[in-house]
Amino acid sequence: MKITPQARSFDEAAADYAENRPSYPPTVLDAVEELAGRPLRGARVADVGAGTGLATALLHARGARVLAVEPGPAMASQLRLRHPEIPLVLGDGNNLPLASGSLDVLTYAQSWHWTDPRSSVPEALRVLRPGGALALWWNDSDHTLPWIAEQDARLRRLFSGPDDAPDPAARFRGLPPELDFTTRRMSWTRTVPLTTHLANLASYSDFLMLGKEATDTFLDAERNLLNKVFPDGTVEERYVVGLAVARR
Repeated sequence: MKITPQARSFDEAAADYAENRPSYPPTVLDAVEELAGRPLRGARVADVGAGTGLATALLHARGARVLAVEPGPAMASQLRLRHPEIPLVLGDGNNLPLASGSLDVLTYAQSWHWTDPRSSVPEALRVLRPGGALALWWNDSDHTLPWIAEQDARLRRLFSGPDDAPDPAARFRGLPPELDFTTRRMSWTRTVPLTTHLANLASYSDFLMLGKEATDTFLDAERNLLNKVFPDGTVEERYVVGLAVARR
């Protein structure tokens, strides 16, 4: 992966990331199997940018012979702690520590955007066997919900982002043009305490780079606003997973 200071920031909050980040719905793996043209059970899979193992654990539970590849030592330590049965190597998507033609499926959950496609695309093609599949996916907040749209506008103002709301198709426009991707979008929800929702926000790389004082100030204000929206202290987060799969 492109190990920028922003990418490295996740290591500073690895335990919080593991505890509070959302995972992914089973429908994502169903769609990966459909678009890859094979079941994940028994498949040789590498999950790159595995982080603390959110997607890796789902692939393992589905029966894949999955290997986690993660560049951050602290994130990798969390993965080892929580999933000691899953093999793990330190490495990144720009220079995969994997044998050529060794994989049925290569996955990037919430991590492809940290790579340099000039390196990561040739590397993906190198390690996939003929007929193998590259699967990329992301969780994005569903901005059709008013409270999420309003929160996102506050985040954009904080980080001096664009005035316009995020375009749901933006993930797909950034896909490598040399690969023939099929895309899907899937909605899902999770219900969490407000404290978990705020801790998830704090684990974003932008906040990790912002610093504790400014982060705490924003989250305190956000807590006051969301207490009015969710007076019982329970937040229903809605996400849209963008999935893209290309076969070699």
